[in-house]
Amino acid sequence: MKTLTRLSRPRLAFVVPSLLVLVAIVYAVWHFFAAGGDALNFKQAKVEMGSITAAVSATGTLNPVVSVQVGSQVSGQIKEILVDFNSPVKAGQLIARLDPETYRQRVIQAQADMEAARANLAMQQADVLRVQANLADAQRDYARKKLLVEKKFISPADLDKAQTTFDAAVAALRVAQAQTLSSAAQVRQRQALLAQAQVDLSRTEIRSPVDGVVVKRSVDTGQTVAASLQAPELFIIAKNLSDMQVETSVDEADVGRIQPGQSVSFTVDAFPSQHFAGQVKQVRKAASIVSNVVSYTVVVSAANPDLLLLPGMTANVRIITAHKDNALKVPNAALRFTPPANSDEKGDKKDMSAVSPAPTFPKQGKDRSNGSRLWVLDKDGKPSAVTVRLGLTDGSMTEIIVDDSQINAGNEVIVGMQSTARSKPAAGAPGPRMF
Repeated sequence: MKTLTRLSRPRLAFVVPSLLVLVAIVYAVWHFFAAGGDALNFKQAKVEMGSITAAVSATGTLNPVVSVQVGSQVSGQIKEILVDFNSPVKAGQLIARLDPETYRQRVIQAQADMEAARANLAMQQADVLRVQANLADAQRDYARKKLLVEKKFISPADLDKAQTTFDAAVAALRVAQAQTLSSAAQVRQRQALLAQAQVDLSRTEIRSPVDGVVVKRSVDTGQTVAASLQAPELFIIAKNLSDMQVETSVDEADVGRIQPGQSVSFTVDAFPSQHFAGQVKQVRKAASIVSNVVSYTVVVSAANPDLLLLPGMTANVRIITAHKDNALKVPNAALRFTPPANSDEKGDKKDMSAVSPAPTFPKQGKDRSNGSRLWVLDKDGKPSAVTVRLGLTDGSMTEIIVDDSQINAGNEVIVGMQSTARSKPAAGAPGPRMF
């Protein structure tokens, strides 16, 4: 027995310290997980000084500044087409011809009618001369018989007959003169009909009204066009493709920020990496209402010297409404951020990424004290709120008015939170067993 006791003492001297170390390690691990908790890590960003640009984005369609629809004012069959798509044309150039035969015959008929009217006028004028001669003869006969009656060489009845003949000659002259006037009017009428027939004949030749490029052709040779109610469209000619315009629709909430003369940049799908410059030309006052959404048409003028822009292309437009250099600006995420309640207390199990609703940012150039807040870390590492006034925004950054701001360039503001969660045993779960 003494021998066994002596042999066990060295082992006990080794085992007891080992057990104590093991117990300490197990207790530390258990306490770590039992205590649980979330380690708060704040994401921060620096306040910057730089330029900021407020803009309105929209989409629109490219169109020529002047686009002329060329039609036919007379009906007929297309006999000849002299231009095609993309053909350059000059003002007055012949671009198509209708079959002129029907209208040529109408001109011939109108000429014949006018000649007949002129002949009839000549006959009426000759008749006037004849009636005038008869009137003069009747007047002389009446005067002679009046003298004879006074000398009682003839009876008064003969004088009465001479008077009747004279009155009839006067009436005949008036009738002849009226017929002459009617014949002259018929001549003028026939002249007008002839002129109209000649105009219709000339309209069988379709000519370009402007210098430009044919962007659309709607007819082919042999096709019949009818111009009974309105002129049918034959061609569309763009006056000048080196100058284009974008017609874009802008929401009513943004249209108040847009004024003629503002700078515009836009892209088109055909050249996505190339930016084109333009300028607001017009803000049309007529509203367009679609599904209770009110919008207004904004016309943007753009130069097209290389003729890359084509009619009908979709343009992604960015209208610059305000710009400021050397502005103090912060990310919009900093304005949306709000720390969770009691976030400085250990063991708080509330959402570590809580944010407030997005603030309403001010419009172009309008400064306002709206109680917007930024959060910074104080000397104890806790979030502290700073009230600021907002200026311009470009959608990702917002200007901070610096007249009374406590924020300076280079300061860091909180833009978000990260939570590093450690697992915690369920409530009521036993702690680790010591042995």
